Amino acid sequence: MQGSALFRRLMYPLLAASLALSVSQGVLAADTPATDIHVGTLKAERHGDHGRPVILIPGLEGGPWVWEKTIAQLQKDHVVYAVTLAGFDGMPAPKDASQLLDRADASLLDLINQQKLDKPVLIGHSLGGTLALRFASEHPERIAGVLAADGLPIIPGMDQVSADERKAIASQTRDQMASATPEQFKGQVLEYMKSTGVIDPRQAERYAPLNARSDAAATAEYMAEDMAADYRPGLKNANVPIVEISPYYAPDFSNPPMKFTEAEKAGYYESLLAGAPNAKVVSISPSRHFVMIDQPVKFQQAVHDFIATL
Repeated sequence: MQGSALFRRLMYPLLAASLALSVSQGVLAADTPATDIHVGTLKAERHGDHGRPVILIPGLEGGPWVWEKTIAQLQKDHVVYAVTLAGFDGMPAPKDASQLLDRADASLLDLINQQKLDKPVLIGHSLGGTLALRFASEHPERIAGVLAADGLPIIPGMDQVSADERKAIASQTRDQMASATPEQFKGQVLEYMKSTGVIDPRQAERYAPLNARSDAAATAEYMAEDMAADYRPGLKNANVPIVEISPYYAPDFSNPPMKFTEAEKAGYYESLLAGAPNAKVVSISPSRHFVMIDQPVKFQQAVHDFIATL
């Protein structure tokens, strides 16, 4: 796979994903009522009352809604903590919106300590997956493992540029996001959801308008910090089981210069995780970025199989 093609096909859609990701709604249905817990810069909905703890971390602008079916399944045998980061899904943004990823990382550790969680499993989508991988690199002794759904230690394509170039791109992206009007942002979100987020246009129509619940300035800061980061060097310390879900929808990769097979895309993801001692990639198709929406049964099976190995 050529680097320039990857940058166009993977980096820009996932950048858009981070702009539009994770429509904010809150869990639509659950077998047991949720208990809200506030720790640091995050809020967590607790579901279930027994079993190994699982922490669910959605992507940019996300809330527990993205894990609706995941929560319904997991809470039968696990205590589930569905996280919302500051600034997303109606959560107030910090007054000084800086170092948001550092604060999210520290707040996850505080959640584990406060709730006295014994080796929880971290499951993250997109930016949430990136945070889970970072946490595994810094605190591997505190968790049992990580499942990341299309969330990587570096945004795809950013491995093709230097650290200085990443920072410049991140700064430019922050400025562009801040200059968009609310109506422009809504339009961008809808277009992203239709083209890259999900396969079913009805799902795109359903979820895209809800992004406006999140704070635009916080969204821009999280995105810029993510784009500038490269957590690959720390993966050598992440000596816990890691599974990366690589979604694949053939029509999106069917035309040159963005013509890539499912195996090639999964192989590229494997290369980004090469530093982790115990990581593997599982491809799920047909699916776009929101794999838990496009393929809920396959995703739930991947989650079940992963937790069963721990």
